[in-house]
Amino acid sequence: MTTINPYLIFNGECEAAFLFYQSVFGGEIPYMGKFNEMPIDENSPKLSEADANKVMHVCLPIGNTMLMGSDSNAQSGEVKFGDNFSVSINVESAEEADRIFNGLSAEGIVHMPMSKTFWGAYFGMFRDKFGVSWMVNFDETQS
Repeated sequence: MTTINPYLIFNGECEAAFLFYQSVFGGEIPYMGKFNEMPIDENSPKLSEADANKVMHVCLPIGNTMLMGSDSNAQSGEVKFGDNFSVSINVESAEEADRIFNGLSAEGIVHMPMSKTFWGAYFGMFRDKFGVSWMVNFDETQS
């Protein structure tokens, strides 16, 4: 089965973001590697001390999906967050939708509070305190 695994890029806040996401979703982070853990050869560009301690790759299982992320570095440039992606979370109950929405939207900007929609879902949208856009969806017609 093909799965979609959202990959989030941060400007130095990846570790804090994933620890926050873990606090909301639970579970274990099976891997969090820093740029200073990469193998180096004579062709590898030298990393600054600041870049060396940034997250090269992290993953967090959430249900059947793997949320992945990394920090940008000086070579790839600063990332602009906003309108180019969202992470959509489908849950199994309205209670779970509220829990996830309330947890992740803390200190963020709510664009659409959780509410019943014309398409038969309980749905909400927000940008979290790290600038990541999220959608939370519970398909009421499937309950």
